[in-house]
Amino acid sequence: MTDRFVSNFTNRLDAKGRVSIPASFRAVLAKDGYEGLYVHPSLDLEALDAGGHALRATIDDILSRFSPFSDEWESLSTALNGTSEVLKVDPEGRIMLSETLRAHAGIADAVTFVGHGHKFQLWEPARFQAHLEAARSRLRDVKRTLGSHMTMTPGATGA
Repeated sequence: MTDRFVSNFTNRLDAKGRVSIPASFRAVLAKDGYEGLYVHPSLDLEALDAGGHALRATIDDILSRFSPFSDEWESLSTALNGTSEVLKVDPEGRIMLSETLRAHAGIADAVTFVGHGHKFQLWEPARFQAHLEAARSRLRDVKRTLGSHMTMTPGATGA
């Protein structure tokens, strides 16, 4: 069992609006020991960030870099804590997303769960595919840029 959220899975919402968290993600959450599922709207994407103690620790670490009396701390805390929800995970591993969360991500009848190591994201499937294609395109550009700037170290041979 891994302690990181990896891969992506798409699951349909049932008639009551519940969606099953992928089994591998549930295993990571169980190992993490967080009660429920911590979820907040992504700061800059039409997606939701979700996780347990590891995600909470990351948010706390980010906030600790600012004075609690600063505008930056206030803005980040409002955006990350003030819009968060702790969702109950039922015995079958399902969650029910609030209308507010669903509206932010444009989720209607299916959810794509996307692993990000210490957290995962929830996406409307078509939006995720568009995001993935854009990410791959950016990475191809980065790879070309890195490749044109790479130099051989002394004694290395090209293969």
